[in-house]
Amino acid sequence: MMTRLMMRAPSVRVLVAGDSMLDAYVAGAASRISPEAPVPVVEVAERRFVVGGAANVAANLRGMGAGVSLAGVTGADPAAARLRNELQKLEIGMDALVEDESRVTTVKTRVTAGGQQIVRFDEESRQPLSAKMASHLLRKCEQLVDEAHAIVISDYGKGVAQEAFCRWIVDRAGKRGTPVVIDPKSPELSRYKGATVVTPNLKETAAAAGEAVHSNEDLIRVVPRLLEAIAPSALLVTRGADGMTLFEPGKKGAHMPALMNEVADVTGAGDTVVATLALALGSGSELREAAMLANIAASVAVAHHGTWAVNREELIEAARTRGI
Repeated sequence: MMTRLMMRAPSVRVLVAGDSMLDAYVAGAASRISPEAPVPVVEVAERRFVVGGAANVAANLRGMGAGVSLAGVTGADPAAARLRNELQKLEIGMDALVEDESRVTTVKTRVTAGGQQIVRFDEESRQPLSAKMASHLLRKCEQLVDEAHAIVISDYGKGVAQEAFCRWIVDRAGKRGTPVVIDPKSPELSRYKGATVVTPNLKETAAAAGEAVHSNEDLIRVVPRLLEAIAPSALLVTRGADGMTLFEPGKKGAHMPALMNEVADVTGAGDTVVATLALALGSGSELREAAMLANIAASVAVAHHGTWAVNREELIEAARTRGI
């Protein structure tokens, strides 16, 4: 099943729209405490940059072999130039990645010592796009939406995936029968109404429901209300070590246990899930099969430290070892 998907991937074109960012990693050793404050002094040995957020969704899709265009907004700053350089290396289309001088490019800097993260610095703009910039972005997306076999909206709450933007993409794609996968941040799931599938984690599901979701019984209780809010969309709830559960309107929930043997880092795993879903749906898979493939891909992503774009070889191997 996974091998067939990877073989079809080069013929699939995916548009990823949303909040792109740059992930910076500063690593070293901490063998002493600063005399200025009771904090460790990290002697920097390595500094590296990888794409994050919506850009990491795009990177995952490229790693699987799909053709990808990225839509979103960056600042007009050195971080944007570095992000574009990394995207260019990956051969990701950037025609709809626009600059806004009033914003900063989102950068998450993680500092690690001895393999343990000790602090993270975030630089970001979270205010909604101006009306002028939002209109400019939509114009850039028009042709890409029409040409895509599948679309991902990657909402990290940084101001790009506002309600009007989401509704415009879902409506335009719906007229062409193009599947749309949503990685949500807003608790107002109704803004994604009509997409093919919405993929909240448990924390996001609880926020959307307005109540705690600790058990399977809690989840089953709140899901009908959430499905009503996004109808006719399906809901794929990612549950960390408990795997993921797919809820489709009028059908019994389908649970997929987690497949990983050991978790190194969950950073970016949600990006891998939505990328795999989009690729599978764009190549003609049914939603339940796409979810099974996404579950395999998630097991690969969490086995790596830091943000990681999975590739076709390790996906095929992961599926083979599990007899899938």
